[in-house]
Amino acid sequence: MEKSGIAKVYQGTEQIGLVYLNADIVNSIGYSGKPIYVLIGMDMQGVIRGVRLVEHHEPIVLIGIPEAKIRAVIDSYLGMDIVELSHSEERKLPYDALSGATVTVRVIDDSIVRSAIKIARWYGLGGLKAEVKKTQTTKMEIDESQDSVSDWVELLSNGSVKRLKLTDRDINQAFANQGGKNQRIRSRKGKPDSDFIELYTALVSVPTIGRSLLGEGEYRNLVKSLGPDQHAILIAANGPFSFKGSGYVRGGIFDRFEVIQDDNAIRFRDIHHKRLRLVSATGAPEFQDVDLFQIPADIEFDPVQPWHIELLVSRETGPRDKIFTTFDLNYQVPQLYLKVIEQKADKDKASISSIGSQLAEEAPPLWKSLWQEKLWQIIILSVALVLLTWIFFFQSWLVQRPRLLNNLRLGFMLFTLFGIGFYANAQLSVVNILTVFNALITGFDWSYFLMDPLLFILWGSVAASLLFWGRGAYCGWLCPFGALQELLNKIAKAFKVPQIIVPWGIHERLWPLKYIIFLVLFGVSLHSFELSERLAEVEPFKTAIILKFVRDWPYVLFALALLSACLFVERFYCRYLCPLGAALAIPARMRMFEWLKRYRQCGNPCQQCANECMVQAIHPEGQINPNECIYCLHCQQLYYDDHRCPVVLQQRLKRERIEAKSSATSSEVAKKILQEIKQTRKEDTNEPI
Repeated sequence: MEKSGIAKVYQGTEQIGLVYLNADIVNSIGYSGKPIYVLIGMDMQGVIRGVRLVEHHEPIVLIGIPEAKIRAVIDSYLGMDIVELSHSEERKLPYDALSGATVTVRVIDDSIVRSAIKIARWYGLGGLKAEVKKTQTTKMEIDESQDSVSDWVELLSNGSVKRLKLTDRDINQAFANQGGKNQRIRSRKGKPDSDFIELYTALVSVPTIGRSLLGEGEYRNLVKSLGPDQHAILIAANGPFSFKGSGYVRGGIFDRFEVIQDDNAIRFRDIHHKRLRLVSATGAPEFQDVDLFQIPADIEFDPVQPWHIELLVSRETGPRDKIFTTFDLNYQVPQLYLKVIEQKADKDKASISSIGSQLAEEAPPLWKSLWQEKLWQIIILSVALVLLTWIFFFQSWLVQRPRLLNNLRLGFMLFTLFGIGFYANAQLSVVNILTVFNALITGFDWSYFLMDPLLFILWGSVAASLLFWGRGAYCGWLCPFGALQELLNKIAKAFKVPQIIVPWGIHERLWPLKYIIFLVLFGVSLHSFELSERLAEVEPFKTAIILKFVRDWPYVLFALALLSACLFVERFYCRYLCPLGAALAIPARMRMFEWLKRYRQCGNPCQQCANECMVQAIHPEGQINPNECIYCLHCQQLYYDDHRCPVVLQQRLKRERIEAKSSATSSEVAKKILQEIKQTRKEDTNEPI
């Protein structure tokens, strides 16, 4: 067995081939977000002699499409001559893809072919040799000092923006070349040259290109969101064919295009995507689609080297079968945006990238650079957590100063919504909890959870706070969507929107809904983590906080419906539907301290706190339900309020009566003394001389 995970196959003493896993050589991450493992065997002439599907987690296959059809697709690679294929610029895909499994089949195809070409070049199979080039004494990089702004015409003319225009005739001809004459497109205008798609792309992480196409404000936002050595591309299009498709709406992955550079294929998920309204360059036309895509931080991408967009077009050949053809839009950053870096001459090196565990200088973990990049955000969040801890520890002092506490809470809600939520996108989700359980089962790796420092810090603080204050520390103070609901309800009350008080019997029976939702998600995740991720869209956090309502209309309508409900019922979603709140409430039952004070008279007869609790977490009998309490501290304000709490009110009145009585007694004594003094003076005056 080779160190790289590549096994040599022998017949007697003669080596007859190589066997390896595709995921050891190239990126094979599929629709599920996890690798698709395919075992591949090649002979010494570079011909594939064996292909076997080893492991996958593709939900579309696990749930809907028989795995036998996927295996049939894989079997179509048997006998493929990789040496011949490596010399061909175009190739017909050796399969008819399956409807609904586009991403899965494309990943399998891409990983088999690219890994096979790499292996064949590395080991010289069939006489194929690695492309060897002399390391340049000079190296190019993006010139960050160039920050001028150009118009649309100039960007097109100098190659900053590249264009691909396809007509119905082009598409029909491409399928005809593949033997798909029956898959012709009927022209929508009665003309074979009707536009199919007009596609534009540019590397907008280049300062001049980015400022010109995005505008100054959007370019600054992009720079802030990019990590070290991370890049982004802009794709704009017109025409009846959408390069985005609809797969990303269902599963979060764009299945109609990918970016190819050398032997690397880059596929995008919805977390890498941002929809824009327009191209800002002067003279730019209007586009149906303008979209920004960030190259994933863990993908190797050289902005100086050429790359291309591979656009996938499909046609149905049967009820569940399709054929595909692809079109390339080539791109390379113009020379005028590059600068030369002097480097020492080096020995000849193969251009093939490292295979498996090939000896190479190990880069520092990605999570460390992400923590350094977000240092100020980490500091600000840490200060906010310290402040919140101080609020809870000194709550008895604060609640006796209601104006200070109310202003402090309002400010914290605004910070949580706009700082933690809209700016930092640090919204916790039930998916995070499911991910932890899944990692404990499949193999825990701290580096994965350290990739987002703000989420890691928040989860650490939540875990600690559960022992002290239950779920309320997060749900009541640190949840951006909860803050959004609370602030909207305050606005609604200011405009005198009528508030609905849910009868206790109904309210108590609606509580379990969120626990049922969580248990369903948890149970599904044990079977299919990918399916549970999609079902977790019951959380509107992604739509409202992360994507800021820039999403397809069903998700937006769902989020708006929940926010509309909170205008009439305070924190409606928190009360009845939030699976994250339910998940936090379960371990919160182990809390070690009872910080919220109650009187013996609470609930019998007094109902003041129960009537004013924003989430109705106080039972009619007076006890606080810690599973539902969001720790807003309003009941503690009432606890000390000698004008609204009957217990303290009676104490105050009793104290005032005693003081009044004492004051009256002192007044009578003073009057008697004064009368005695007057009488003495009178007697002294009447005494004979």
